[in-house]
Amino acid sequence: MTRRIIPFVFVLYIVNYIDRANIGYAALEMNKALGLTSQLFGLAAGLFFIGYFLCEVPSNIALTRFGARVWIARILLTWGLLSVLMGFVQNAWQLLTIRFLLGVAEAGFFPGIILYLGRWFRTKELATTIALFTASIPVSYIIAAPLSTAIIDHVHLFGIDGWRWMFVFEGLPAVLLGVACYFLLTERPSDASWLSDAERTWLEGELHREAQARPHVVHLSVWRTLRNTKVLYLGAIYFVYQVGSLGVGYWLPQILKGMSDNLSNTQIGLIGTIPYIVATIAMVAWSRHSDKAVERKFHSWFPLAVGAVGMTLSALTHSPGPAVVAVSVALAGLYSFKAPFWSVPGLFLSTGTAATAVAAINSIGNLGGFVGPYGLGLVKDRTGSASMALFILAGLLVIAAVMMAALRLREPTIPATDAPADAPAAPLRTLDQAGDDSATAGTA
Repeated sequence: MTRRIIPFVFVLYIVNYIDRANIGYAALEMNKALGLTSQLFGLAAGLFFIGYFLCEVPSNIALTRFGARVWIARILLTWGLLSVLMGFVQNAWQLLTIRFLLGVAEAGFFPGIILYLGRWFRTKELATTIALFTASIPVSYIIAAPLSTAIIDHVHLFGIDGWRWMFVFEGLPAVLLGVACYFLLTERPSDASWLSDAERTWLEGELHREAQARPHVVHLSVWRTLRNTKVLYLGAIYFVYQVGSLGVGYWLPQILKGMSDNLSNTQIGLIGTIPYIVATIAMVAWSRHSDKAVERKFHSWFPLAVGAVGMTLSALTHSPGPAVVAVSVALAGLYSFKAPFWSVPGLFLSTGTAATAVAAINSIGNLGGFVGPYGLGLVKDRTGSASMALFILAGLLVIAAVMMAALRLREPTIPATDAPADAPAAPLRTLDQAGDDSATAGTA
């Protein structure tokens, strides 16, 4: 299943993140061409998330109605076309409009994939599975940084600026993958012709048995899910996280350029890949550790604290070398947070309700994607430096870490053995019970 599903959705999310984040590299030339101030660029980068916020939950409801295969294909086609149109904008207002519509088009993609993976993989494998999928985010920066800056510097066909060709060339793969998605994405295990009958039966039995072993999960209507206190609380945590992570992500090229006048756009792109390579390794290793420990809360709040430290260090540095090290620490923490965090809703909500909850949390959180880039641009315009904004982002990450540490959460139950599909269900123990057993054994 991992070989069949993960590489495909991995590529989809790489293209997704390149198309939403490449505006950060385009800014190296685009801001001057369109007459954008730092504040206006931050607004353009952040408007994407307003459209995303407004349409996230409706899009995820549509996905459950029409199916992942059809709806994700639709999302890819529309965002690909809009990404190409970014290359033809002539003024700030056109840029702002298309960035907003791009958010509308992409809304529902990430929570839709999270829901989709939850239909295929067991809880004890889910954090690692999500990490293998979300590792595409830092990988997209690793690819986009040198690719985007190389196009900007070297592609000037028909006398058209390189930043415009960057949007065109990087938008077309989404259109092609949208067509491929309709034919290649398998909706559910029962439709998987690439599994044998025995494999399908085993998998469906495992998923059913796991659902039965979690009697504390609840099923809520869409409206009750959106009003659920714990869902809103997780949304607030993710909001603060997005303020920090996307604030740095969109502004990293300009932060590096501001530290040295001797770096070309291509060199900035190559240097900018280093923090994301570190982040990719860290997030996969940390998520595997979370699955092995069958624990989510500590594995969610501790990376936020690490991110705050890295953000503070990045605000104190004034040369490219130390800045890359500090940003690497910050992004390693921020990306390691993702997979354990997205495993949390399934611990207290049914599969259907968790889908809406993930959409709601992601929707609230993505407002932070507006506040982060716009706020950093606003502070940079007022102070002439990004350092103060980075200190503010670090403080917000500390608050998010404390909020996550304070969350009351029942950790997942773990089977005593990995029993065959036709064997009786093994007794299940909570982590607290397992700890009690260990304590008793130690005393004996």
